Amino acid sequence: MNSFNEVIDLLNDEQGRDALNGMLRGIEREALRIEPSGHLATDKHPQSLGAALTNSRITTDYSESLLEFITPVHQNIDTLLTDLTQTHAFTVRNLGKQQLWPVSMPCYVGDVADIPIADYGSSNTGQLKRLYRKGLTYRYGAQMQIISGVHFNFSVSDSLWDRLYQASDKRLSRCDFISESYFGLIRNYRRLVWVLPYLFGASPALCGSFIKDQKTDLAFEKLGKGTLYLPYATSLRMSDLGYTNKEQERLNISYNSLAEYLEGINAAINMPSTHFEQIGVKVDGEYRQLNANVLQIENEFYSPIRAKRVGLSGEKPSEALARAGVEYIEVRALDVNPFSPLGIDADQVRFLDLFLLHCLLSPSAKTDPQGEREISQNLNAVIIEGRKPGLSLNRDGDSVSMNTWLNELFDELSSVAKLLDGEQQDYQQALAHWRAAVDDPSQTLSGKILGELLSSQIDHSYWVKELAERYYQQLLDYPLSPEVEQDYVRAAEKSWQVQAQMEAESKVSFEQYLFDYFAKVPAEIEHVG
Repeated sequence: MNSFNEVIDLLNDEQGRDALNGMLRGIEREALRIEPSGHLATDKHPQSLGAALTNSRITTDYSESLLEFITPVHQNIDTLLTDLTQTHAFTVRNLGKQQLWPVSMPCYVGDVADIPIADYGSSNTGQLKRLYRKGLTYRYGAQMQIISGVHFNFSVSDSLWDRLYQASDKRLSRCDFISESYFGLIRNYRRLVWVLPYLFGASPALCGSFIKDQKTDLAFEKLGKGTLYLPYATSLRMSDLGYTNKEQERLNISYNSLAEYLEGINAAINMPSTHFEQIGVKVDGEYRQLNANVLQIENEFYSPIRAKRVGLSGEKPSEALARAGVEYIEVRALDVNPFSPLGIDADQVRFLDLFLLHCLLSPSAKTDPQGEREISQNLNAVIIEGRKPGLSLNRDGDSVSMNTWLNELFDELSSVAKLLDGEQQDYQQALAHWRAAVDDPSQTLSGKILGELLSSQIDHSYWVKELAERYYQQLLDYPLSPEVEQDYVRAAEKSWQVQAQMEAESKVSFEQYLFDYFAKVPAEIEHVG
């Protein structure tokens, strides 16, 4: 296996740089709708935004209140972010006086029973999506499900795969080589995933109402009327308070190969859970969840990164991977960045490019049980106390200063940045921007947030509400051209037509549809996410 430096040397020519720069990216950003009061909006998904089931750009995640904006795939970063900005701008024009909550942790929620589960209409596909979310409510509670995040989809160019494959021993087919290389990226990413909450974690504080009766051992400090925070925390969203699933801790899904991963996922969706069985699947004639297994469907598997392929109609995610291998990866460890109206900015995207290329181009050993423990321990340490001076992590059984490890990583990222930049300096400037946060934790997103809260002694919710109002006005003022706006209007209208057609074509009963879905009968079943 070639070393990282050997692979960089291999790509150090014009064709190599072009191949590296052929990356494709997409962004999925979640955002709660809020009322001007700062409370959660509990009305239906606005009709003018289209049908959440069938609109490819604007949909809902768990709740009617939780919007999700999805970009198409782009090669150019500026085009990607312009696209995302336009989607935000069109949306706020159709929210009345409602605004978008610009952080990951939810706004004030009075009664969790008021959180409306997303409604996707009466088609069997729509009912399945809604029932899946109903199951999530019974299993984990509605409050956890309205935590927002940003997902970053990433793939590299065919020309880069050509270069890397030609330099390999060609023991695998090109398709299998690509899949196994993406799994190498995933293993390296998981070893280094703590870097992302350190730099980009943006939930060191939250509204005390989120805790309610939840038991926690975290030693929270209090600010203002109801803000809870941890002095060195980076991402409470990724802590046990956030989007986690205790039942999944026994799954031990392996990332050592695509085959092992698929075997683990298949076992998980067929593994009974005595805990979830107590909820009941159908009680008094009404469904509560899709089934009583550890995972209702594959999407319930919580992971900070996923291997993905665009599926054919009726294909489940694992079936698509088994058919044709990995096409791209989805990064799921990103908090919403409150310093951007989009929840993410160009410097973050460029850092993610560098980070993921480093994970791809570096040797990637298989992970053993000790390695899995290190991954978990390092991530938890950085989530809870990532900005603590002198913090040490574990690397291959040895204790290492987090600062030392970060500086070593940034040195290697620098060589990738120089290759990507050519005559430009964008990647090197982005790297320099984030390197400032390595030696000065106050320059991380979490450090900046706590710095603002503590210096002004204001409640987190008040600070976020001010941001929401500012971004609402910015997006209203954004010069959205009439042509672009009309494109969104037509897409929304078309989505309602498609949903109506699906509802008209749902001929089998929902009960039969569910049976067919889990029996893998090749019915006309759309992907459920």
